[in-house]
Amino acid sequence: MNRKAVALLSGGLDSTLAVKVMLEQGIEICALNFTSTFCTCSCRGSVCSNEAARVANEFDVPIKVLQKGLDYIEIVRNPKYGYGQGINPCVDCRIYMHRLAKKYMEEIGASFIVTGEVLGQRPMSQRRDAFETIERESGLEGLILRPLCAKHLEPTIPEKAGIVNREKLLDMGGRSRRPQIALAEELDIQNYPCPSGGCLLTDKIFSKRVKDLLDNKKEVTMKDVHLLKTGRHFRLDKDVKIVIGRDEADNKKIKNLIQADDILIEPLDFAGPTGLICGLSKNGTHFIAGRMILRYAGTKAKGKRTLKLSKNSETTTFEVDAPIEEEVLKGMMI
Repeated sequence: MNRKAVALLSGGLDSTLAVKVMLEQGIEICALNFTSTFCTCSCRGSVCSNEAARVANEFDVPIKVLQKGLDYIEIVRNPKYGYGQGINPCVDCRIYMHRLAKKYMEEIGASFIVTGEVLGQRPMSQRRDAFETIERESGLEGLILRPLCAKHLEPTIPEKAGIVNREKLLDMGGRSRRPQIALAEELDIQNYPCPSGGCLLTDKIFSKRVKDLLDNKKEVTMKDVHLLKTGRHFRLDKDVKIVIGRDEADNKKIKNLIQADDILIEPLDFAGPTGLICGLSKNGTHFIAGRMILRYAGTKAKGKRTLKLSKNSETTTFEVDAPIEEEVLKGMMI
């Protein structure tokens, strides 16, 4: 066993502190950052990854960034250890990341993994039994060192081997962030972001969209996933979903997320939202989408009712008779 470790670095305060504590002991750190479309920070331009890169640069450690891809979507669809308050498979998510971390550890010749987890901080994945499950399922038993709460846990292999001095590790626990903030001051760590990040999969409203997608589409694409964060979503039947933009930014995103055979509906000569018909569109579906657009355009339509339909490379126009009824709209909303 050597003094080289892979550290899971989110860019948040906890993982930053964990890396710093290890560097203070002379451990060689290689940082590993995971990005996900479900991270609340990534909704604002991959802030977490930027923070992780900033921390890695400040500490002068190399960093590798991995994207949670479609294989992760399948974990969200069918997690072995279930969901939290939304559709968040926290334990399975940690297992997924640690398996990839183990692979990276072996590739670069490191000996163990470092994380910023704190016992009792998160109700699903940061429990003692969850830690044990994650280690067992990822094949890293005794090789995941959690410096911030290590004294509440059994000594790891690097501690037993004398690679890491257990006496210099910490005994943080629970949900309070005061100990972390105090340690940051002690170690002169400044300009750190919000102590805790967030996952959209814990949001009950967003979770409904994810569940709807996974229940109704077998082959999910990354565009499907990105679209979940855009506009208003309506389910017509198992095969068809309509997305209506909320503003100009949504309208642009919707256009960028079109896939083969999707149908784009746009107002013609009046201001209003863009609509996207996803799935196996049936006769008349475009009229429903057009009436939705008219409803949300409101007075901006100025009595105009003509819309443009684009599918693949073909374009045509059509008219609708009236805005869709509010109750019908609410009945279809996801």
